[in-house]
Amino acid sequence: MSHKYKVHQLVRITHPNFSDKRASSSGIYEVTRLMPADQTGEVSYRIKSAGFGERAVRESEITARASEI
Repeated sequence: MSHKYKVHQLVRITHPNFSDKRASSSGIYEVTRLMPADQTGEVSYRIKSAGFGERAVRESEITARASEI
């Protein structure tokens, strides 16, 4: 599976976990690194936000920022 998003692209988390609700309130994250596919074949990304820091997410957990669609 190839990556849908590119480094420096701005994205939003689509379905934050319960523990992520406060962290996702900043809304916009920047893709900082493309990561390989896991055992299910889904690719992952490192994303960062000014208010939350950096984290890893699967491609199914993020969407492009509305102005970039």
